[in-house]
Amino acid sequence: MTGRLIIASNRTAAPGEPKVGGLAVAIWEALTERGGGVWFGWSGETLERETRGVRLFAEGSVDFALADLTQAEYDGYYLGYANRALWPVFHYRVDLAHFDEHDFAEYEAVNRRFGRLLAQLTRPDDTVWVHDYHFLLLGQEMRQSGWDGPMGFFLHIPFPAPEIFTSLPQHGRLARALCAFDLIGFQTNRDASNFKRYLTEVCGAVETGDDRIDVFDRRITVKAFPIGIDADEIVSMADGKEGRDASGRLGRIIDNRALVLGVDRMDYSKGLPQRMEAFGRMLDDREHMHGRVSFLQIAPPSREDVGAYQDLREQLDRLSGRINGDHADLDWVPIRYLARSYPRGALAGLYRLARVGLVTPLYDGMNLVAKEFVAAQTPEDPGTLVLSEFAGAAEQLQGALLVNPHDVTSTADAIHKAIVMSQEERIERWQTLDAAVRDQSISWWRRKFLEALDKIGAPA
Repeated sequence: MTGRLIIASNRTAAPGEPKVGGLAVAIWEALTERGGGVWFGWSGETLERETRGVRLFAEGSVDFALADLTQAEYDGYYLGYANRALWPVFHYRVDLAHFDEHDFAEYEAVNRRFGRLLAQLTRPDDTVWVHDYHFLLLGQEMRQSGWDGPMGFFLHIPFPAPEIFTSLPQHGRLARALCAFDLIGFQTNRDASNFKRYLTEVCGAVETGDDRIDVFDRRITVKAFPIGIDADEIVSMADGKEGRDASGRLGRIIDNRALVLGVDRMDYSKGLPQRMEAFGRMLDDREHMHGRVSFLQIAPPSREDVGAYQDLREQLDRLSGRINGDHADLDWVPIRYLARSYPRGALAGLYRLARVGLVTPLYDGMNLVAKEFVAAQTPEDPGTLVLSEFAGAAEQLQGALLVNPHDVTSTADAIHKAIVMSQEERIERWQTLDAAVRDQSISWWRRKFLEALDKIGAPA
């Protein structure tokens, strides 16, 4: 394709500022390599009244098109349907989902308005790439606004089994809208298979081979594109001043103790209480490890105005206090729990310092922390990754110690095994992991998706 690339995501990078994070860099490179394009998304601002149109900012050959939300839209579309209905259901937590018809109406209205705005920005030879669960209806709204060019969608979070997805009262509406896209990409083969199974079992779709499906009088392609990282960037950050300073500060505090490290947003999908319980169980069952290991959990709060997140914060405060109360000594505190964020450079230094990377979500689309931990390691003396089998990364990172995060005893055993693992085995496992991380990088992900979308071309 020779036209522009048009990308839609809930939030964009800040126009005119350095692009931070693998995804932002990948999107920016995709736009600039294409010779120009548009990055469309929410401005981050909420207003009392709806504003018409978008605000345009140019940076080189790329236009940023930013749309505002009203407070009512933010409450219903973003906090409501996206984060109280879609997020928990897609992460297999139907028990935490809140189904509200008003929230869905706001979600639908924002997708409709944004779809019309985005359609107005397109030209006949453009290619459109839409990102994530905030915009499940956007493709259909663009089609109804007259856009008939090639259009792809990528879901960054898991797609649940059909039995879970159908708990959403609007599952049929969502699925039909998704099928307005020509290419639908998922993080893992499991996610792609779940969506295909839903289409065939519920919607009467027919698989025609090569990841193609006939459904709703259209032919679509459904395929896994596991997202990656820039491993060299992580190595550079771990070697940099910020990384060395962070590892030096913590290294002086923990002395010669083995460091077990967890880095996660404070979210119920991350399995943080189960992780703390597993570390506590490891100390309960192995008195000889007392004073020899320190667990650092970094968990910056997120979505603090959602009740489930407030409950999680209180639960983590209680757990860390109990475990430290049971096991701490005058010169040793087993758990350091920091409910704040740190720069990526500092985290890279901490990854390198850690003997164990503890990445145990209850469910995750991919989990790039696992890959960043691998990339940051010293080849001659690497740490060991303990990884949930329910993280998308587990499909690629078979050299990790894979655990079921709900099984506290087995996770405790894996933590201990990782701490005492021989250097020879650690190196062998790390080499396998590092090769996987480098083979399917963030640039590989971007190229593979766009190549697949370009091959499909415009719908007939």
